[in-house]
Amino acid sequence: MGVMPRRLADFVRPLAWATLVANCVLVVTGGAVRLSGSGLGCPTWPRCTDSSFTPHGAYDLHSAIEFGNRMLTFVLVAVAVATFVSAWQTGRRDLRRLALVLALGIPAQAVIGGITVLTDLNPWVVSFHLLCSLAIIGLSVRFIQLVARPDPPVAKGPIVGLGWATFAAAWVVLYLGTVVTGSGPHAGDLDSKRNGLDPAQVSQLHADVVFVFIGLTVGLLVAVLATEASGQARGAVLLLLGIELAQGAIGFIQYVTDLPVVLVGFHMLGAALISASVTWALLSVRNPADASGQRVISGSSATETNNSDR
Repeated sequence: MGVMPRRLADFVRPLAWATLVANCVLVVTGGAVRLSGSGLGCPTWPRCTDSSFTPHGAYDLHSAIEFGNRMLTFVLVAVAVATFVSAWQTGRRDLRRLALVLALGIPAQAVIGGITVLTDLNPWVVSFHLLCSLAIIGLSVRFIQLVARPDPPVAKGPIVGLGWATFAAAWVVLYLGTVVTGSGPHAGDLDSKRNGLDPAQVSQLHADVVFVFIGLTVGLLVAVLATEASGQARGAVLLLLGIELAQGAIGFIQYVTDLPVVLVGFHMLGAALISASVTWALLSVRNPADASGQRVISGSSATETNNSDR
């Protein structure tokens, strides 16, 4: 397939990061819509009202907030299209396929978002909407990895198994977090129904699984420190553990302080960071970095060593 020009490689990499950041921002802005009670600020979809795509007339701040979140979709589309075009120009099938999946995820999310409005913010649909965003964030991290390292070697063994267990525990935590949210007070609209579960019970279950998640992460950290794992793997697992501890602290404080919206907003940002960091930790142990420290910039086997610019 030939060597990808250095200028094009540098163009793909920032777009990969832009994809990750844009989808993290979407989680935060979606949380702002719910926490401000603006979930039905635009009461229908795809129009904002029965007669207009934009809020107007007597519609208030809630309409503006909900409409602003919808407009973010166009930013995501622009980033997704640019990422796909740049990935296509590389000639690499792995980047093309994943960029296409990421691009298709944007209109799919828009449709799911529309369903949440049409179902009056059904908590189970809202939960699925958030989980899809978190999944796209994880795929964005995978895309970043593949930009730098096509066909990375796949390791096997107990450490990789522990990495997968940690990844699975993270997703159970994230799912239960959405269930807790669906039972709590921040429905997105005063008239929206909740899922009917006991908030205290599901919060306790969520906390129990969080402890399992943290325990698995500590075990993974001990494992990578005890072996000749790459510095990237050690750093990735340490980062994951740090985010987990911060997220756990925010979760505990928000629970005992009756869920202030600011802390809940930070907790949603933490969920996005958990999805990104646990994916990076898994990839770091599953696809260990080359010992030579080479940085791949081609669609096949051509590489550029760290001292190539000397």
